[in-house]
Amino acid sequence: LEQIKGEHFDYIIHDSMFGCGRLLAQILKLPAINSCTSFAQNEESFDHLMQHFFLNVPTEIAQPINDTFHSLTIRLQEKYDVEIASPYEVFCNPAPLTIVYTTREFQPYGDAFDHTYHFVGPSIFSRLTHEDFDLTAIKGKRPIYISLGTIFNQALDFYKLCLEALGNTDHTIVMSVGDRTQITDLGEIPGNFMVKRYVPQMDVLQSAKLFITHGGMNSTNEGLYYGVPLIIFPQSADQPIIAEQVVSRGAGISLQMQTLTASQLREAVDHVLSAPSFEKAAANLRESFRKSGGYHYAVDAIFEFKTQHFIHV
Repeated sequence: LEQIKGEHFDYIIHDSMFGCGRLLAQILKLPAINSCTSFAQNEESFDHLMQHFFLNVPTEIAQPINDTFHSLTIRLQEKYDVEIASPYEVFCNPAPLTIVYTTREFQPYGDAFDHTYHFVGPSIFSRLTHEDFDLTAIKGKRPIYISLGTIFNQALDFYKLCLEALGNTDHTIVMSVGDRTQITDLGEIPGNFMVKRYVPQMDVLQSAKLFITHGGMNSTNEGLYYGVPLIIFPQSADQPIIAEQVVSRGAGISLQMQTLTASQLREAVDHVLSAPSFEKAAANLRESFRKSGGYHYAVDAIFEFKTQHFIHV
């Protein structure tokens, strides 16, 4: 805080998961905007989540966590003269304006969020890759795209299972394995597979007929932005919740990687590709995403918030 002494700021924009966001807004006495890159949480849904956590975690683990939290919040309140009314304020950083990068249609219980939540849809942009990818190889084809993202992608057995399940079929397959898997460890690559460390995901998704994914928010948003049905293998963080939303909206199915067999994966692929309902549901979400306004709407909301704040001040 010493480094910005004497500086003037109109408002602060903080991430919803940055525990000090709401506190900094109080300390600096600035109007705050909450930027939420996953699904939003209101107080009711957060309390339900915490209740579920404490019911399923042994007391000997949960109690020290609870005690440490209360101890830290008391120290912060005393040192910085701030108010911390609940764990919800620390973990979700509610603010007078929250920008959420999805739509009400895809947000769990979207109607439960008031007008201070602006659902602007995903911010879609091309990402640079570190490896050449020949897009002409898939031109005119509708590939199946397989990727576990950039964090949870060390899954040699899964990639081998994909080769076994879908190798030498009529499908064109593009598979991204990241930089922690040696492509040579996969063995012989079937002729219908293109296996790369990195893939220009946005370019491939524009023509893909199916996306096999870990179900991270970015990947899910990008797949649905192009109306691609999903088979999701959720692993951690918010991925199980995202998978639930995809399934509930009819845009894909969710499977467990730990128990997966080649025949199960092959059957799942055939099922999603043969049932028109999956593509139709994904197309509906695509329209929802594209009508939501994107980052342009987010910028407009921020400037409108600034104007309203200064009028009321």
